[in-house]
Amino acid sequence: MELSSWCGKEAIIGYLGPHGTYSEEVAFRLYNKDQVSFKTYSSIDMAIKAVEFGEVSQGIVPVENSLEGSVNVTLDILAHEVNLYIRKEVIWPVRHNLLVKEYWDDVKIIVSHPQALAQCRHNLRRLYPDAELRAMNSTADAATLVASGVENYAAVGSQSAGALYNLQTMAGDIQDSSTNCTRFIVLGNSPIDTHSLSDPCKTSVVCKMNGERPGSLCEILQEFSRRNVNLTRIESRPARTGMGNYIFFFDMDGSMENNSVRSAVEAVKEKSLWFKSFGSYPICTL
Repeated sequence: MELSSWCGKEAIIGYLGPHGTYSEEVAFRLYNKDQVSFKTYSSIDMAIKAVEFGEVSQGIVPVENSLEGSVNVTLDILAHEVNLYIRKEVIWPVRHNLLVKEYWDDVKIIVSHPQALAQCRHNLRRLYPDAELRAMNSTADAATLVASGVENYAAVGSQSAGALYNLQTMAGDIQDSSTNCTRFIVLGNSPIDTHSLSDPCKTSVVCKMNGERPGSLCEILQEFSRRNVNLTRIESRPARTGMGNYIFFFDMDGSMENNSVRSAVEAVKEKSLWFKSFGSYPICTL
């Protein structure tokens, strides 16, 4: 992705850090290091809000994993706290490793990001049934802690994190499925020009419907069905307005340049109590 300037300044790309995260791997594959600079953030919400506040030109965050589902903090912040657009989607194969400073006879505590621990849950229990699983802000934070030399600790992280922090691999490919992958999104303050999009691409929206009226969700879904618009994901999250109130995220194939997609989105917006579009964007598999 070429991005050589931003408001007359050097482009800055933000992502979940520190160095050695999967977000960093995606960032380094997407952008030319000679044309942009990078800035790490200690949490997903900070990385997202950095785009909103103009600290960075674009930000990269995880939004969904093939084993553990949605990254809820990403969805909630996008819906409730910022006004940003998705500019690209990246599907990244995730290979986890058990990393140590030195080979321990007994691993007592295994640290990593909650999603990474969950993606390796069965294998970790098989390998170290008595070990405590302890959550951290990122896989790289976990690698940093283990690199400090704490005894009987191990981290779940990438091979690149292991190399960066001079760690050894006690076990490789410990994710519970060989098809494990994470969907990352690139966020910006403005949408992609849909005229420049070609397949494959998606459009994403979120809305709140009248949940007190029977059939309201069915009516929304029918707007997509009758126009033959393929939904690739439906996700509900609390609306933060009271127990039992929800908002719904919809991802669909195609861009707003497609008449059927545009018509369906406009119909959903008309029937919603609250509506937000994240725009149309290309899909990239690295």
